[in-house]
Amino acid sequence: MSYQRIDRISEEVRREVDAIIRGELGDPRICGTFSVTRAEVTGDLRYAKIYVSVLEDDLRDGLLEALKSAKGYIRRSLGKRMIIRYTPELIFVNDKNIAYGVHIAKVLADARRTEEMSTDDGTEA
Repeated sequence: MSYQRIDRISEEVRREVDAIIRGELGDPRICGTFSVTRAEVTGDLRYAKIYVSVLEDDLRDGLLEALKSAKGYIRRSLGKRMIIRYTPELIFVNDKNIAYGVHIAKVLADARRTEEMSTDDGTEA
């Protein structure tokens, strides 16, 4: 199977799962700022690893548990929305890339601020 086809299917799965989570699930644990960052579908279309990024640390565990408990419903809704032979088994994974990016941006901002303060004092860094 072509890698381009798998990539297209992975992106479509990501888009549809995000729409299902945001529009159809009524679980109160699904709240806060989260993002479905990517989906990786295996070559045989049997499994899809769904990466979810949550910015609030205290909401992360509850949201992932809610998604794991609703994965049957999400899979069924995904099967109705997409026309593929097999609806993949969904595996939800915590994605730390956005949180890591926020951390790096903060470290760079702090370094820039200390550099500006040292040049304002007349000392060389």
